[in-house]
Amino acid sequence: MCSGCLDGLNLTVRPARKAFQRVAIGMAGLALLLFPAVANARELRVCADPNNMPFSNAAGQGFENRIAEIVATDLGAKLTYTWWAQRRGFIRNTLKAGLCDLVPGTPANLEMLRTTTPYYRSSYVFVTRQDGPDVTSFNDPRLQELRIGVQLIGDDGANSPPVQALGRRGIVGHLIGYPVYGDYSAPNPPARIVEAVANGEIDLAVVWGPLAGYFAQRQKVPLRITPVTPRIDGPQLPLMYDISMGVRREDDALRGDVNSALARHKAEIDAVLARYGVPRLDMAGRPAR
Repeated sequence: MCSGCLDGLNLTVRPARKAFQRVAIGMAGLALLLFPAVANARELRVCADPNNMPFSNAAGQGFENRIAEIVATDLGAKLTYTWWAQRRGFIRNTLKAGLCDLVPGTPANLEMLRTTTPYYRSSYVFVTRQDGPDVTSFNDPRLQELRIGVQLIGDDGANSPPVQALGRRGIVGHLIGYPVYGDYSAPNPPARIVEAVANGEIDLAVVWGPLAGYFAQRQKVPLRITPVTPRIDGPQLPLMYDISMGVRREDDALRGDVNSALARHKAEIDAVLARYGVPRLDMAGRPAR
């Protein structure tokens, strides 16, 4: 090849090399801009119990896990968990300690945090076998003679609202307590009270609705689930509750974002609750359709 041709090649290669270098430098600069954006992607930090079906577990199989996924997806956020057993001090040791930003499944009137708009309402229910007594009210005289399972709250076995409602009517002699927390070393400790109805250990149980509906579906014998009446037993004893998510009191922005997500996905959330057997009530306290 002639020397003139080589000179021509050199003249065209140098600008191409410089152009490539400029492109490479530009790409590197773009990467520097992008990587911090990825690193700073939004995170939705949730605190939940790792062994508390049907609400939550470490495998993400609870209905609160599913609803948290819906909210996180709507917000374009990565969902992460801090797992903590729901015992006394749960909110203090998790949300208030800064371990998370959101706690699903909190009563709407819980004062120690700020709650979102409720996304469902449920109540305590009577659980009986299909061939057992069809009890619908705390005023049913048959309750005086039945073996009744009740949930005990906390490590000290405090009385739940149904225990108080029964006590007001003098129904105390045949009550059998089942701790809400149960044996935490076993899976699904809250299920024991529903299993006791199924196996005939007790005649009837009064159980928080979401728990009863889920575990009743998983028994070998058919069980009947009936919302208790009265729904509010006197001025100070509600037996139905609106359920929300909780954030720190000062976290108005997150509360607003979660409220918007819950509203946008109401039909999807209702479908999740129905799939898990959660008995829901409308604003008038009637069974929701």
